[in-house]
Amino acid sequence: MNFSSNWWGVESMGTQNELKHVWVRRQLQELVAASLRPGDALVGERQLEEQFGVSRITVRRAISDLVHDGALVRVRGKGTFVSHGMVRSTLHLASFNEDMRAAGIEPSTRIISATTTIPPEAAAEHLGLTPESKAHHIRRLRLGNGAPVSVDESWLPIRLLPNLLSENLNGSLYRILSASGHPVQRVEQTVEAAPAPEITAALLDIESGAPVLLFHRSSFTGQGTPIEYSISTYRADRYQISMHLEAPVRAEQCGRTGNKLIDFTE
Repeated sequence: MNFSSNWWGVESMGTQNELKHVWVRRQLQELVAASLRPGDALVGERQLEEQFGVSRITVRRAISDLVHDGALVRVRGKGTFVSHGMVRSTLHLASFNEDMRAAGIEPSTRIISATTTIPPEAAAEHLGLTPESKAHHIRRLRLGNGAPVSVDESWLPIRLLPNLLSENLNGSLYRILSASGHPVQRVEQTVEAAPAPEITAALLDIESGAPVLLFHRSSFTGQGTPIEYSISTYRADRYQISMHLEAPVRAEQCGRTGNKLIDFTE
C-alpha cells in the first residue's frame, strides 16, 4: 500500500515489513511532537481512518499504544487528548519532586490548606495520638509541568514539629522533616484503585467518580518514630506504578542453604 503526502505532511508507509498500526503510531507521535500541545484534542478516529487509509481497528490499536505509553489520554465522552506527561514510579522511597524530576517533568505545588485539626482515626493511630489530640494537617495540589497530578494530605505530630506550618510548604516535605531532625527512613504503603470524590476531582481537573490511584502511607524516622500519615490521590492517566519481579529460587538452586521453595503454580 502506498500513502501519498497530505495536509499533515504524512510520509509514505515505510518498509513493507512495518506493521500498519506501528506506522500509524509513528505518524501520530510525529503529529503530537510537531503540531499539538499538552491538552490539545486529537482528531476523531473516522478522520484518522480516512487520512491514513487504514481500518478503524488499526487506528484504535495505534492510539491505545500511545495511551499506554502516556503520550495520549482518553476522556470518556470527550475524546482523546495529548497527555501532560506520564510519571512511572518504581515504588521506592522518594519525594514527589524527586519522582517528577526523574521523569523529566518540572514539579510544583499549590497549598490548599495548612492548619491544625483532629486527624482521622487511621492517622491518629499511626501518630500515637489520643482521640481528642490535634495534628498538623497539610493539603496540597501537586503539579507536573503545570498540570494537576495528585492531591496530597498529610498529618504530622505537633509535639515533634511545633513550627512546621511556618515553613515553606511548597517544596519537599521530606526535606523539611530531614532539616528538622526527623528524616523519613521507612514507610509502609498501600495502593488501591478508587473513584475520585467530587472535591478532589475538581482539583485534579477530572470528572467526579473518575478512576484514581489512592496511596495510604505511614512514615517513620530512622529510630522508628511515626512522623507522618498521608493520603495521596493520583490521576490514573498521569501516574503509573512500575515493579521489578523475579521468579523464586527453585529447589535445585537452593542447594543446602535452607531457602524455602515457593511454588506459585499451586
